[in-house]
Amino acid sequence: MIKRVIGSGLVFLSATAIFTATAQQETPTPEQLANSATETRQAVFKLLSFNMSTISGMARGTIEFDAAIAERNANRIAALAPMIPEVFAANDTREFAVETEALPIIWDRMDEFSEKAANLVAAANTFAEVARGGDRAATIGAVRAFGGTCGNCHETFRVD
Repeated sequence: MIKRVIGSGLVFLSATAIFTATAQQETPTPEQLANSATETRQAVFKLLSFNMSTISGMARGTIEFDAAIAERNANRIAALAPMIPEVFAANDTREFAVETEALPIIWDRMDEFSEKAANLVAAANTFAEVARGGDRAATIGAVRAFGGTCGNCHETFRVD
């Protein structure tokens, strides 16, 4: 009986401590939110880069050509690219000292920025179709146009 009472008491105290700790968490500061938003944006770009690097490696001949992987990675890029303007629109971080390669004009020219992301989606889908055909020469030949959509955005909206 005593063990049950002690056990119940410990469960109650543990639950109370967890509830209190959760309730006492402070609301994130604007600086913390800006840093978190920047980390999220950078995560999206890391995933894009991860998928593009394999395709680029195939084009340079440093990675063995595999049409199925090229198609898969292009489809992943097409799925991720719409998130680019979304993660920027979610939190304007211009007034905070965050480490980023994003230029502040993104928020002034969000329509153009979104259009460039849409161009990346279209290019990724086109590239995936070419890769689906399995023809190495055609797929490698399509890399330049696909990769160019990344560069077009970098020229305008990213620090050199």
